[in-house]
Amino acid sequence: MSEKLKVSKQPGFLALWIGQTVSSFGSQMTGIAFPVIAVTFLNATELQMGLLGAADTSAFLIFGLLAGALVDRWIKRKVMIVADIVRMVGIGLIPLLYVLDYLNIYQLMVIGVVGSVATVFFDVSYQSYVPILLPKEYIGLGNSRLEITSQISGVASPGIVGTLLKFVKAPLLLIFDAFSFAVSAFSLMLIRDKEVPAVKADRRPITKEIAEGLSFVWNQRLIRAISFTTSTSNLFGTITNTMFALYFFRSMYLGFDAVAFGVMTAFASVGGLLGASTTPKLIKLFGEGPLIVISAVTMGFSQLFIPLSWLMPRELALPALIFNATFTSFTVLTYNITQVTARQRICPKPLLGRMNASIRFMVWGCMPIGALLSGLLGDSIGVIPTMWIGAVCSVFAAGFVLFSPLRTMRQMPQTPEEA
Repeated sequence: MSEKLKVSKQPGFLALWIGQTVSSFGSQMTGIAFPVIAVTFLNATELQMGLLGAADTSAFLIFGLLAGALVDRWIKRKVMIVADIVRMVGIGLIPLLYVLDYLNIYQLMVIGVVGSVATVFFDVSYQSYVPILLPKEYIGLGNSRLEITSQISGVASPGIVGTLLKFVKAPLLLIFDAFSFAVSAFSLMLIRDKEVPAVKADRRPITKEIAEGLSFVWNQRLIRAISFTTSTSNLFGTITNTMFALYFFRSMYLGFDAVAFGVMTAFASVGGLLGASTTPKLIKLFGEGPLIVISAVTMGFSQLFIPLSWLMPRELALPALIFNATFTSFTVLTYNITQVTARQRICPKPLLGRMNASIRFMVWGCMPIGALLSGLLGDSIGVIPTMWIGAVCSVFAAGFVLFSPLRTMRQMPQTPEEA
C-alpha cells in the first residue's frame, strides 16, 4: 500500500479531510463574494475597507496568545467544533440581514470580529491536531493532502461563483459557507481520538504557559527566522491587498467585474494546487531549508506585479494580476507546507498549541495593523501609492530566512531532541 493510501487509512483522518474540503469550498466562495458585497453593495470607502480588514484578523492580535494556552489545556477537536458553530451562525446572519434590508458595513465588521475570534481558536487547534491524529511519519503527507484538496476546491469554486453571481446576489451566496461550517463541525464529531485534557494539577499560571510558547518560538532560531519572514510578509502584503478590491472593482481604477475576479481566483487556486502537489518533489530537489528561502524570495518579488499592472494597458492588467495570483499561491503553499511540517516535528506535543498560537500572534497579529495602515494611507495618499508601499516592502521580508542557516539546510530537524 502506498504512503498516500496509508495516510487516508489513519483513524479519523478521512473525516477531517472531507470536512475541511467542504469548509474550504465554502470559504473560497465567501472570499469572492465578500469584497463584492463591501465594494459593490455597500460602497465601502478606503478607510472602511481598512477597518473591515482589521476586524477580520483582529482576534489574532488580541486573543492569539491566550488561545494557545487554553487550547493546550482543552480537547482540540471540541474547540474546533464550537468554533465552526460560531462561524456558521455569524456568516449565516449576513444573508439574513441582507434579505431584511438591514445589512451595512459596520455589521460586517462586527461579524468579522466574532468570526475572527472563532478562527483563532479553530486554527490554533487545527495546526496542533494533525500531529495528534497522525503518526510522525505521516504528518507531512497529511498536511500536503489537506492543502491539495483545499486548492482543488479553490479551482472549482470561482467558476461556480462567477456563474451564480449572474443570477444570485452576492450576500445570498454566503448561505453555502454557513452550511460548510456545519459540515465541518459534523465531520469532527465523527472522529474518535485519544487526546485527553491536560491534568489540572499540572497547570501553571496562564501567563507562564503563554511565556513558554513565546520563549520556544524566540529561542528556536529556525522557527524565529521563519516567523519574522512570515510576519513582515503578511504586514506589507495586507497593506497592498486591503486596497486591492477597490483597485480591481472601481471604475476609476481597473473596473473589472466579479467574473474576472473569479477567473483570477481560480488561477490562484491552480497555482496553489500545483504548489501543494509538487512540494514533496521540490523538497527532494532543493532540500527543506532552501525551498523555504526560494519560496519566500520569489513570493516577495511577485507582489510587484500588483501595482505594476496600473502602468500597463488595461488589456494586459488582468493577465499580470492572474500571473501574480497564480505564482504567489504556488510559492505560499511550498513555503507553508514545508515550514509548518518542520514546526510540527520540532515542537514537543504538550507545547504545540502555545507554539502555534505564538506564531499566529506574530504572523497574523500584524495583519489588522497592516489593514489599518492601508486604510489610513489609502484615505490620505490614494490607493495606487499605498499598494506600491506594500509591494516594495514585501520584497525585503525574505531577508530573515535568506540570512539564516535555512539557506543551506537540506533537512531540518526531525524531532524536538534534534532541534
